[in-house]
Amino acid sequence: MSGAEKPEGDKQGTRADLSKNPGEVAAMFDGVAKRYDLVNDLLSLGQTKRWRRAVTKLIDPKPGMKILDMAAGPGASSEPLFKRGAEVTSADFSHGMLDAGRKQRPYLNFQWADALALPFEDNSFDLYTISFGLRNTHKTSQALREALRVVRPGGRLVIVEFSAPTWRPFRTIYTNYLMSALPWIAKKTSSNPEAYIYLAESIKAWPDQAALAAIIDEAGWSKVAITNLTGGIVAVHMAVKP
Repeated sequence: MSGAEKPEGDKQGTRADLSKNPGEVAAMFDGVAKRYDLVNDLLSLGQTKRWRRAVTKLIDPKPGMKILDMAAGPGASSEPLFKRGAEVTSADFSHGMLDAGRKQRPYLNFQWADALALPFEDNSFDLYTISFGLRNTHKTSQALREALRVVRPGGRLVIVEFSAPTWRPFRTIYTNYLMSALPWIAKKTSSNPEAYIYLAESIKAWPDQAALAAIIDEAGWSKVAITNLTGGIVAVHMAVKP
């Protein structure tokens, strides 16, 4: 997620484009913060909870583990990690998202942060995770290098992001859903359906599993591994800091 202003309610018609101007991205997420979790569950046809359970299992949080959950939004991705005893910092670039999170989950540690210039010291965390947020950063490689900086040697990276379905016929169906059904559902459920048109466009333009793995490797991470969820609609990329 990526904010500069604190809205009182949802903004109307705010959207970014694929240039991913940070201010525009922040304002867009400020505008959808209020009902973000609900709309995401509807648009994913109820899959978000299933994906979150799978990712929590892969992360395997333990008491005392220091985790940076970047692009945490209202904290739905942080909550299961916190409940397993991890020390979670729920960071986001959108003030609207942070405000919503503090109201919905006041027990979490929310903090404003820019993924491209993190306000944390070197080697501060055991694990950096980002769910559906790396795609929205202005410079993917810089975000990955910042993640590398704040994770301790031997620490891990866990990226959860929309990706390319592995079965070609299903890929066609999925692309059609993204570009037609998703915006239609957003118009019925979201106060800012334009933001979800950006969402569909950004997913379609995002690198597939192998291409993102190469970008992660080039940023300095090692042992890059991929786990596909729901046939590759979502991919979890994991890596280790040398």
